[in-house]
Amino acid sequence: MSYSCTSTAYELKCNECGKRFGNQPLSACPDCLAPLEVVYDLDSARGIFTREAIASGPANIWRYAALLPLPRGFEPDLPVGFTPLVKARNLGKRIGASNLYVKNDAVCFPTLSFKDRVVSVALANAQGFGFETVGCSSTGNLANSVAAQAVRLGLKACILVPADLEAAKILNTQVYGARLVRIDGNYDHVNRLCTLVADEYNWGFVNVNLRPYYAEGSKTVGYEIAEQLGWRLPDNVVVPMAGGSLIRKIRKAFQELIYLGLVEDKPVRFFGAQATGCSPISQAVKHGLDFIEPQRPNTIARSLAIGNPADGPAAAKMIQQTGGWAEDVSDVEIVSGIQELAETEGIFTETAGGVTTAVTARLYAHGRISPDELTVSCITGNGLKTTDALQGHYEQQRAVRPRLADFDSYLRELDGIAETELVAAGGN
Repeated sequence: MSYSCTSTAYELKCNECGKRFGNQPLSACPDCLAPLEVVYDLDSARGIFTREAIASGPANIWRYAALLPLPRGFEPDLPVGFTPLVKARNLGKRIGASNLYVKNDAVCFPTLSFKDRVVSVALANAQGFGFETVGCSSTGNLANSVAAQAVRLGLKACILVPADLEAAKILNTQVYGARLVRIDGNYDHVNRLCTLVADEYNWGFVNVNLRPYYAEGSKTVGYEIAEQLGWRLPDNVVVPMAGGSLIRKIRKAFQELIYLGLVEDKPVRFFGAQATGCSPISQAVKHGLDFIEPQRPNTIARSLAIGNPADGPAAAKMIQQTGGWAEDVSDVEIVSGIQELAETEGIFTETAGGVTTAVTARLYAHGRISPDELTVSCITGNGLKTTDALQGHYEQQRAVRPRLADFDSYLRELDGIAETELVAAGGN
C-alpha cells in the first residue's frame, strides 16, 4: 500500500496558558506543567478534509490524514484501523437496547487493539524527529503495538511493563523481538520511570515525549463512527477509560467534523467505563469533583489499571459537560460482560471490553440511556490477550468415542437428559 498524506498545518499548544511550541517531542508546558495538545488550522482543512476526499482514500486511518499530525513526506504502508461498526441486535435485546452499535477494535490491525491507531501516528513522528529507539510504558496492548510497528519501521524498541502483566500480552510483545523490561510496581511506577529514561537516553517514548501526537490517533475512532453511521453522530458513546485520553479524542473528532460541516451539529453524551478496582475518573464524575484522587489498582482489567490518569481531570470534566456519566463494575461483572458480548454478538473481547459491555448494560438498566437512543459502545481489545481472566469458568469436556450412538447419548447428557449407563461408565 502506498498513499501520500497531506496534513493540515498543526502545532503544539498548552491547554492552560495557551502558549504554542511548534512541533517537537514535548508533552507538557515548561511554564505551567499542563499537558500539550495538537491544534490545527481547521479553516485550511476545508478544501481537503471533505467527505469525497475521505471516501477516495484508503480503507484505514490514513483516509483522515489531513487532520492527523503527520510529518512532511510521511508515506504510510500499514493499513491500521477502519474496524467494523456493527448493530448489536442480540446484545440489545438482552439489555433492553433497540439502537445499540459496537465499535469493534478487537480486530484492529496489526495487534488487535485500538492502540495500533495511536502508535502508528506516534511512530510517524518518532521517525520525523530522528529517534532510532522508541519505547513506552504499558499495561499490555500498547506494548504489543509498539513492538510490532517498530520492527516494521526498522526502529529499536524498549518496552517497560508492570511485572504482573498478563502472560499473553508479555509473549505478544517479546515475539516481535523487542526488549521488554518488567518493573516491580504498578503502571504509575512504570510511567514515572519512563519519563526519566526518555530524558536520559534520548529515546522516543510514545506516551511520554511523543504523547500529544500519539493521542491524536484516537480521533480516528470518532471519525470512523461518524462515517460508518452515514455521516451522522450518535446520541451516546460508551468508552473504556484508562488514562482518559480516548474518550476526549472521540469528542474532539466529532467537534472537528461539526466545524468543517461534515456532520450536523447535535449534542452527544459521553459515558466513561472503568473497573471498580481502579476507578479514579469514575469516582470523580460520581462525586462531581474537578480533580482525581489517585487509587492503587486492584482489578483483572489490567489494561485499564492506571491509578493516576494523566487525562483524568479533563475526561471527568468533559463527561459532566456533555450530560454523560461514568460507571465502574466489579471483576465478576467484567467476566460476565466478556461472556455476554461473546454469546450474543460473537465478539470475544479482553477485560476492558468486558468493562465497557457491563457498564453499557448498567446504563440502560438505570435509565441513563433510553432504549431507542443511538448508542455506540467501544470495544478496544481482543479477548485472546486476556484468556487468564476466564480460567475456571469453562470445564474441559470429556472425549466421546467416534460412534453415532455415543454422540447422540452425549448430546442428551449436555441437554440434561443423560443416560445413566453412559455417565457411570465415563464414556469408556
